[in-house]
Parts: sequence; structure tokens; C-alpha cells
Amino acid sequence: MEFRKYHALGNDYVVLVGDALGAPPDRAIVRRICDRHHGIGADGILLDVSPARSGDGSGETAGLRIFNPDGSEAEKSGNGLRIFARYLRDQGRVKGTERFRVETPGGAVECRVSEDGRRVAVEMGRASFDAAAVPVRGERGEVLDRRLTTADGREVEYSAVTVGNPHCVVAVDEAREADARTLGPLLERHPAFPNRTNVQLVEAVGPHRIRIEIWERGAGYTLASGTSSCAAAAVGCRLGRVRSPVTVQMPGGEIEVSVRKDFSLRMEGGVTAVAEGFLDPECLHPAG
Repeated sequence: MEFRKYHALGNDYVVLVGDALGAPPDRAIVRRICDRHHGIGADGILLDVSPARSGDGSGETAGLRIFNPDGSEAEKSGNGLRIFARYLRDQGRVKGTERFRVETPGGAVECRVSEDGRRVAVEMGRASFDAAAVPVRGERGEVLDRRLTTADGREVEYSAVTVGNPHCVVAVDEAREADARTLGPLLERHPAFPNRTNVQLVEAVGPHRIRIEIWERGAGYTLASGTSSCAAAAVGCRLGRVRSPVTVQMPGGEIEVSVRKDFSLRMEGGVTAVAEGFLDPECLHPAG
């Protein structure tokens, strides 16, 4: 099985093509590939599905499915999209800095890769804070500065937003890894979120800068996340805590997010090529 691997600010993905994971995709194979001791090791898999040239002159249109390391499928991933855009460029399927579209289960996006390939901008679509869109069980209207109780009895003030996948944004005085690791799993699987949720602890650093710690649905503690950056920036702008453009600082690095008046989002950040090669079938189907 041929693969390519990239990371976006420390958030690493393996790119595979077509039916490499089986049809339907085998969750056990996803978990083996992502395992850092028994596989290649990754925060997820990007599956290149049914690419085809668009007929409207807008350049490449490619299909993307995204799998978390626990085998579950994600609707959208900002870092994954940037990596996939870089992969398309490296494959020669897009040229120079032309715009092109990528279709995901969380909606279509427009991408553009820099001349050297190391920075990618993605139009991420519009953020919605509506309870039905996220979704959030038991709430109506925009879910901003609401309260819930975690399984261990903690009262948490949060805002919910979807940018093609669900997010729970918690404002804190100081964003700390230890808190993301303890509070994150409690919120990810809270009954209020029927599809589970990504979690961000957000510290306002300046009028155009925030710092976040991330617990990612299906992946756990994560060094960086594009959709988490977009979600945190959108909530911050909606509540007047920051102004666009927003620099989002994470343990893995920084992403720039522009939040427009209609809450459509543009994200830009780095991508680094790591490796390419072949995965032995023995890894996917171990004896015993």
C-alpha cells in the first residue's frame, strides 16, 4: 500500500488513495495504521476518493474522506485539508497558486497552495452557532455562553459552533494542556453532544490573538487543529473578545484565521512533507 505522510504544525496525517482501507473502510485497519508502535503512526488518515476534473473551468475538484485514529470518520479537518491540498500539488494535480475545490462530508472548500507548497489557505465555509446545526441536545437558538455540568460535577461555561464539524469552546484565564486532557474527554462525550464534539480551551492574549489547547474528537490531545482554530476564532469574534484577523497560537504553531461579517472563515497555515513509501500488508493483518 503506497502512502504519503505530512504534518501541519505537528498534527500528522497519512494520505492513502481510493479503496486502500477496504470497502467499506475497515476501522481496525485505520487504527493499525495510526498506531505509533505497530503502524506508521498518525493523528488520522486522509483518503483520496474519486478525484475528477471539474467541468466549469475552476480547476481540480477532489474528494476527501477523513478518519480519526480510533477508526471513526470526521466530517472535516482544517489541518487535514491543508495537507490534502499540499498532496494534490505534490502529485501535480494542481499547478502554481491556482484555486481548487475539495469535497468533504462537512462541505466543499476552496484551497490555494503557496508557490513553495509550504503554506496553504482554505476557505472553510460559514460558522454556525445554532443548536440544531452543531448539534447540541436540549438547547435552542445560538449556543453562546451556556452552562453544562460534566460527569465529575464541574460546571462549565461554553459556546458551541459548527464549521462543518462540532466544537465546544470554553473561555479560560489560562489555556493549559493538563486541563485539556482532563476536561476534554468529559466534554467530547457529554450527552449534550449527540455526535460527540471537539473541545477548545481558549485564552485571549490580545485583540487579534488567542491561545488554545485542544482535545480532538476521536483523536484526543492534539498539538494543532485547523477547524479548532476556526471555531475558537469565530466564537471569540461573535462574543467581541477578539477581532478579525485572529492569530491562533497552539503548542504546534500558529494559524491565521479571518472571520468575515457573515462568519465565513478563511484559514492559512503551514504544511510539511514527512515521508512517502509502502506499507507492508503484514502490518495490516498481523498473525494471531
